[in-house]
Amino acid sequence: MNRQRKIVRRVIWTLTIGFILMNTVAFFHAYKFTHFVTEKVAKTKSPEKLNSFDKFKTLLFGVNNPRPTNKEKPDRYKTVKLQSNKKIDCWYLEGTDSSKGTVILFHGYSGEKSSMLDKAEEFEKLNYNVLLVDFMGSGGSEGNQTTLGYKEAEEVKTTFDYLTHKGEKNIYLFGTSMGSVAIMKAISDYDLKPKGIIIECPFGSMYQTTCARFKIMNAPTFPMAGLLVFWGGFQNNFWALGHNPTEYAKKINCPTLLLYGEKDKNVSRQEIDEIYKNLNGTKELKTYELAGHENYLLKYKEQWTKDINEFLTPK
Repeated sequence: MNRQRKIVRRVIWTLTIGFILMNTVAFFHAYKFTHFVTEKVAKTKSPEKLNSFDKFKTLLFGVNNPRPTNKEKPDRYKTVKLQSNKKIDCWYLEGTDSSKGTVILFHGYSGEKSSMLDKAEEFEKLNYNVLLVDFMGSGGSEGNQTTLGYKEAEEVKTTFDYLTHKGEKNIYLFGTSMGSVAIMKAISDYDLKPKGIIIECPFGSMYQTTCARFKIMNAPTFPMAGLLVFWGGFQNNFWALGHNPTEYAKKINCPTLLLYGEKDKNVSRQEIDEIYKNLNGTKELKTYELAGHENYLLKYKEQWTKDINEFLTPK
């Protein structure tokens, strides 16, 4: 009887220690994933470029994410500082008096507004003003925190309201990855009425995009993916397991162009199809066969520009 009790105690202690260790690792992973570091460190390479040892180290200690900085500036621009949930920094590129409207550009995770300058240039060629935005934690904006589109949604609203107050009536929203998610949540939460939105590779849910990163590392998703999402939300004061763009899509009624790379390992085609199904109003889905989770202009500039132009041209 005493032997059985000892075995039970050992099992309980083992499970308890394992539970504590898993949560400790997940807690630090979540913090490093949602907080950029300001000191100079090398950014962790993409999973497919890591060797076995580096993958193990990354799984144990998390990624290194230096705070994104703007690497170049447009030839001409006006700096716009706005107070949202954080102070955010924007560049306004004003076109001609005959401009068709204004497109607001929102970058992806660990990006910044200078990474969107090539796309801004294409919108300028189509005779649109452009507003490029640094989300909180990036570029010239305040803080070092990111919530993968959750709190950034308020910053989408702030920039939209800024242009509305300026008298702009033809406002389009463009986002890539996290920027797309922020747009979708902003429309769902604040009932924004843009002329249309262009969203590239939005993930289906916070949990799904976290699982995708584990799969790329050839690591099991259960239970660590769920723990990481839970602690990420806890640290940043929101329910991350409820961060679900697939549901946000149900409240989107404006014209939508959804873009996706068929080789994307971070976002599955199933997630894209579910989002597309839930979108209301006029919608189009365009895919690029050999593109991954990347800037589509690198491989499909001509096709991307054609798709954008057709979407923006009145039918």
